[in-house]
Amino acid sequence: VQLQASGGGLVQPGGSLRLSCSASKRFSRLWPMGWYRQAPGLQREFVARITYGGNEKYADSVEGRFTISRDNAENRVYLEMNSLKPEDTAVYYCNTRTNQGFDYWGQGTLVTVSS
Repeated sequence: VQLQASGGGLVQPGGSLRLSCSASKRFSRLWPMGWYRQAPGLQREFVARITYGGNEKYADSVEGRFTISRDNAENRVYLEMNSLKPEDTAVYYCNTRTNQGFDYWGQGTLVTVSS
């Protein structure tokens, strides 16, 4: 497995979860890493991205609630999700992109926000 995501689960509205993703050691640590999500019946959408140097970008829908971080030494990326809402329910996918623009995807981890 080239990208292994974990940490999904069931959480109540207002709760928190932390997703983790481990990238293959053969992947360049210089590539940006990020998270996307796909809710039932909808297209996959961008959530957050972080560069090797630590520059972060977020979708408007998660700005201020989610925080992305990475461990360059271990080639891992994390997504801290706070103040979760039912509309955050989705399968979350880890992503990295090569210098040529090719995307690698993890297998996805399900996050369900429900009371």
